[in-house]
Amino acid sequence: MHYLCGPADVTNMHTLSEENYLKAIYNLYKQGLSKITPTAISEALGNNPASVVDMIKKLVEKKLLTYQKSKGVSLTPSGENVAISIVRKHRLWEAFLLDKLGYEWDEIHDIAEQLEHVHHPELADRLDKFLDYPKYDPHGDPIPKANGETATTYKTLLAEVEEDSVCRVAAVKDTSTSFLQYLNKLNIGIGTTIELVEKIQFDDSVVIKIGDGEPTTVSKVFAENLLVQE
Repeated sequence: MHYLCGPADVTNMHTLSEENYLKAIYNLYKQGLSKITPTAISEALGNNPASVVDMIKKLVEKKLLTYQKSKGVSLTPSGENVAISIVRKHRLWEAFLLDKLGYEWDEIHDIAEQLEHVHHPELADRLDKFLDYPKYDPHGDPIPKANGETATTYKTLLAEVEEDSVCRVAAVKDTSTSFLQYLNKLNIGIGTTIELVEKIQFDDSVVIKIGDGEPTTVSKVFAENLLVQE
C-alpha cells in the first residue's frame, strides 16, 4: 500500500458507512491477512454478507477498491488515503480522550468511532501536534503520520512466548470493554512486565507473573489477545 496524498483530510466526500468499510479493510490488511474476502469484512464489521457485497461493488465503482474473487479486496491509492485518514483520526482521538480528558481505556473506542468522522483539513495535524506527536494509541496500535508512515506494529502474542520468558505488554488485540476491564482488574496495561512461568498442556492456559506479583493462571483466549515485546 502507498500513501499518496498530503495531510489534508480526504474523507469528506464519502459516507460514514463507506469510511467504516475502508477502515475495516485497512485494518485487516495491517493484521497480515493475505487475502481479504467479503466474508472477512463481514465478520470484522458484523454486517450481513449480502450488504458487504453491495458495498464492495459501490466502492469499486468509486475507484476506492479493486476486487477479484481469486485475489480478494484491495484498497486503491485513493481508498487507502481515506482509510489512513480515518484510522489516524480515530487513534489520535483515543489518545486525546485518555490523556487529556481522563477517560479510561475501555471507554475511548466508542467515542473515537464518532469523532473520527469529523472532517476538517487541519484537524488531525493540530491534534497530533497538541498531543506531541504520539506514535501509539492507548491500546498500542501505531498512529499513522500525515505521510502514512507508522511505527512498528507488534504481532507477537503472549501465547507464542516460550516458558520462562519475560516480556512487556505492547498492545491489545481485543479492544472490547470486557477484556480491557479484565486487564484493569489484573493491573495490566501497556508497558506492564509479564513473565510466562508455565504453559498448561491440558487446555493451553498459561501461568504468568505480572510485575513482582504472585503467579496467576489465564486462559488461552487471554494469551491470544495480548501482544507483547520480548
